[in-house]
Amino acid sequence: VQLQASGGGSVQAGGSLRLSCAASGRTVSNNAMAWFRQAPGKEREFVATVGWSGGNIYYADSVKGRFTISRARADNTVYLQMNSLKPEDTAVYYCAVARSSVSGSRESGYTSWGRGTLVTVSS
Repeated sequence: VQLQASGGGSVQAGGSLRLSCAASGRTVSNNAMAWFRQAPGKEREFVATVGWSGGNIYYADSVKGRFTISRARADNTVYLQMNSLKPEDTAVYYCAVARSSVSGSRESGYTSWGRGTLVTVSS
């Protein structure tokens, strides 16, 4: 499966962005999907995951209450709505497809990764 993330850009603190990730090559409607991010000089970290049905949603504590993950199963697409952005949210954001229908925060649970889209938040 190929994953194409889009929607990144530059925004001021307090602003919003909506990321999209479209999967192609096969259906991922029965797989969990997730977003991870990697800030400059740091390791990649978990952001949010959504199960196959649109439920089983989990967030990293750092984004809880500000970010919302959702998916459109028919379109093989996952979204990440990011509000109240902070400079520490600056990172390359990656989408991923899980091995199973529900997954968590570990990278080992995910088999396919997109190239990422850059989000820059200025103060």
